[in-house]
Amino acid sequence: MAEYSETVLNLATSCVSDHETLDKIADALANGTRRSRQQAAQVLAAVSHSNAAAVSGYSQIFVDSLSRPEAQTRWECLDVLTRLCDVDASLCIDAIDGAENALFDEESGPLHLAAMRFLCKFGAISEQNSERVWPLVDEGIQCWHGDLEFQDMLNSLVDFSTGHLSEPVKSELAERMLFDSKNGRGALRRKATTIVENLS
Repeated sequence: MAEYSETVLNLATSCVSDHETLDKIADALANGTRRSRQQAAQVLAAVSHSNAAAVSGYSQIFVDSLSRPEAQTRWECLDVLTRLCDVDASLCIDAIDGAENALFDEESGPLHLAAMRFLCKFGAISEQNSERVWPLVDEGIQCWHGDLEFQDMLNSLVDFSTGHLSEPVKSELAERMLFDSKNGRGALRRKATTIVENLS
């Protein structure tokens, strides 16, 4: 949680112990101005790092916030939803459309990365989930290959490759990463090789 300011961390701590404060922050995310939404999303993301269950009751607000115009609000909410997958993945099903839009938003690298992390986390939970998100993940790999955030996306893909994937998804992911596992360099080659090995 080092990426958060002391002010954000203090508010996040207050939210965990005081439901009234948590409600106010969630309301700011749902109904606030652009600036207050960004701040609220950051605080709630910080809360989710330490206690994702504490914000699970606001899952629909996080889903709805994926349609906000500001990139930071969306990537912070995707961060929360990624953690909520471990609490109750059913809370996150409605976030797929918003994650798709975020993944292909050309304006923000951090937003692409947050979307890929969410889709990989959700998709790794079950074979059905993997088939639901795979077309988006596959297109994202092709679209952002070589982009600044792609190395971090590969970390999510490594985790995805160890999940409960359907056989068709395993096969297609291995095929997608095969070229980089043989012809890539450095970290790209190592991670691609790891993915292919995980799927063999």
